[in-house]
Amino acid sequence: MSIFVADEQAETIDLPGLRSLAELVLSEEGYPSDAEVTLLLVSDAEMSSYNARFLDRDGPTDVLAFPVEDLRPGVVPDVDTNGPPLLLGDIIIAPSYISRQAEEYGVSFEDEISLMVVHGLLHLLGYDHQSDDEAEEMENRERQILAGIGKVRR
Repeated sequence: MSIFVADEQAETIDLPGLRSLAELVLSEEGYPSDAEVTLLLVSDAEMSSYNARFLDRDGPTDVLAFPVEDLRPGVVPDVDTNGPPLLLGDIIIAPSYISRQAEEYGVSFEDEISLMVVHGLLHLLGYDHQSDDEAEEMENRERQILAGIGKVRR
């Protein structure tokens, strides 16, 4: 797996840990070793800009995901092993927003940022929460993945 991490904010983050978590999720979902994801860590101000530009929403948010392909949950696309890498998309995370959110929910920053990485990755892999059924499927998968690394989904 190729997980590119760009840290453009001030919070102290365990970047190798986030990269390892992303690799674990992709592996557990059955994605090939040449799958690529970009994880961008930004300030609240930068996240506000992305949120306004792409979702027409004011203010920052915790995570945004921009899939390259329209994938279906649990269905890994056929990949030509001699072709280019499988580009899955970009995930943008605002650690300072997540820090405040963790306090609000009474969970650790590490648990909350782990949830946001898993959540963003699942969006890239076709999971969504537009309907109650979709939300339940996505949240159940988040719980399974997080439980596998000793974390609990809030």
